[in-house]
Amino acid sequence: MRRFAVAIVFGAVLLVGACAVQNQAGDGGADSGDAAGGGSRTINGLVVEAGAELPGANLAGADLSGAYLVAINLAGADLTGANLSGADLSGANLLDANLYQANLSGANLNIANLHRADLVDADLSLADLTGADLSGAFMLNTNLREANLSGADLSRSNYTTADFTGATMPDGTKYAGK
Repeated sequence: MRRFAVAIVFGAVLLVGACAVQNQAGDGGADSGDAAGGGSRTINGLVVEAGAELPGANLAGADLSGAYLVAINLAGADLTGANLSGADLSGANLLDANLYQANLSGANLNIANLHRADLVDADLSLADLTGADLSGAFMLNTNLREANLSGADLSRSNYTTADFTGATMPDGTKYAGK
């Protein structure tokens, strides 16, 4: 009887393991996973999920809208034209990341590291950048309308042509206009 029980447990473990491997396989293509719940997604053969270590990854044009990517490491990653609208990137490392023309509207970038990030022509409207490090970031023609920048570090960043209309500035005041 004991051998029978061990065999059943072993069989169950194999079955669960096989299901997990099949779930993780993905197609190596553009987007698989739990998009509605913001779970992991496989893009260009990379598993993109919360806490993932993906420095230097090429995710140009990727659709990561609504994704749960808390504490992900995308330092030096290419996210040119990526859709990260509504994504949760709180605590993310985007040091030196290329976010040229990326859509980050409504994204949560609370305490994210965007030091020296390229945010030229990016859309960060309605984004939560509370406590984010944007020091040295390039924000030319960046849409920051209604964004929350409370406590954010904008030192040494270039934002001369950025649109801050209605944004909450690092000192907690609403942007009054140019």
